[in-house]
Amino acid sequence: MLRQRGLPLAVAEIELHEDAALIDLDDPRVLGRERLRPSRVATRDRGVTQPQALDLFRRHRDAAGLRWWSTWEALWANVTLFDRARAMLRVADVRELTLEMPVLVEAADVFGLRI
Repeated sequence: MLRQRGLPLAVAEIELHEDAALIDLDDPRVLGRERLRPSRVATRDRGVTQPQALDLFRRHRDAAGLRWWSTWEALWANVTLFDRARAMLRVADVRELTLEMPVLVEAADVFGLRI
């Protein structure tokens, strides 16, 4: 069992309602329409990405959040949900985080971490 500050850690599987609208920043047409460049979307520099997200949040009142590719692996999708998406979420599963979990072992291997 993994602990932080004496409390057990867990992994939650959260489902977003299928009707929720996401702004897909992996779609070149969306990037063009929003006047965004891929290199400015996929940066780890929050000083660049947070103003973009705030602008999209304000201009797209129906959007539940943003979707774009991972800077770690382009085939992985990242989703950032806005607080207004809360009613569209459902907790599907919660599991205690352990060092033996296959998903944790796989993630550690991808990032070159020893566990």
